[in-house]
This record gives sequence, structure tokens and C-alpha cells, in this order.
Amino acid sequence: MGDHDHHHDHHTSNLDDMTARVMALETILTQKGLVDPGALDVIIETYESNVGPRNGARVVAKSWVDPEYQAWLRRDATAAIGSLGFTGRQGEHMNAVFNTPTRHNVVVCTLCSCYPWPVLGLPPVWYKSAPYRARVVIEPRAVLAEFGTLLPDDVEIRVWDSTAEERYLIIPERPAGTESMTEEELAKLVTRDSMIGTGLALTPEARQIGQQP
Repeated sequence: MGDHDHHHDHHTSNLDDMTARVMALETILTQKGLVDPGALDVIIETYESNVGPRNGARVVAKSWVDPEYQAWLRRDATAAIGSLGFTGRQGEHMNAVFNTPTRHNVVVCTLCSCYPWPVLGLPPVWYKSAPYRARVVIEPRAVLAEFGTLLPDDVEIRVWDSTAEERYLIIPERPAGTESMTEEELAKLVTRDSMIGTGLALTPEARQIGQQP
């Protein structure tokens, strides 16, 4: 875990209350015919899968190609991320944690679901699930393997516990063979899971395969 104590109690219940209220409001608006559930699903899917992760991917790609920006990200991630326009609620108190050939980082919120929405969008269902929150702390290597992320035994895995006071963005390693790629092209290799730590950035070959029909 990180080297500091974490306090979750002050915001866990608030998050649960907010979720319940949003669900209740959505139900009422749907019943009154004011909201189309299908349209809501599209909006949520877009924000979860595209808008949010794309923001984080831009941060990662810029850190790969711009040494000055990377140094700023290490020094003050909140300000560096904010300079790209990615700020707002759930985007405060950011820390960038960099993967290396000998260390892999992964993020969890053990007692709730603190998550940096401005850079990653909506949290995936599994991130909020009790099994993930409990198991990734105890057996991170096994959990990562279940995501298809197989790491050599000599790679240390460090788990960071996210809170309202400390949120984390994992900076995955830059894939090999990308030296000639532009920042925009590099951003397309960065996945949501690689910024949580349950995955790796895509290789150019893997992305091309994924684009095939």
C-alpha cells in the first residue's frame, strides 16, 4: 500500500447516498416519460468507454514524449493534468505513479470506490466490486493474471489505495516499437485498464488486431 494512512469513513456513506439518489431520480424521470433509458445508456457508455479514458490517455502519451511534462506530472500531477483541461470533482489530489521494468503499480479503493473521473471516466463495475477490492490487496499477481496481465516473477507489484485525499493515475510503460509514433497515435495505445494497473498499454500490433472486424 502507499506509505500513508487512509481515512474513508467520511465519504463512503455520501457516495452510497448519491448513487441511491441518482438511481431514484432516474427511475422517476423514466416513469414520467421525461428520460429515455436507452439514451442514458448511450451517454453512460460513451463517458465510460471513450470520453474519460481518452483524457487519461492524452496525459500518458504526453508524458511519454515530453520530458518536461513528465517531470511536472511527477512533481504535481493535479496541476499537470489540469493544464490539459482535465479538472473537476473527483479529479483533485492526483498522483501519477510510473510503471518500470521492475515495478508494476495497480490502484484499488479498498473501502469504497474513489476514482479519478476527469481522466478515466466512469469507474468500471469490477473496480467497485468487493472481490476486486479485497483480493487485489492480498493476491495482486493472481488478480492481474485473471485480467490477462501476466508479469514475470521478478517484477514487484505495488498496490495503491485510493482515497478522497489521494487519487492515482498509473502511467504504463511505453510499448517497444513506438519511437516514430506521434503523441496522438500513442494515446490510442493507452487503455483504461492500463491506467488502473490491471492491464498494459497496447502494442501497435495488438491495436491493429483489435481494429480488425
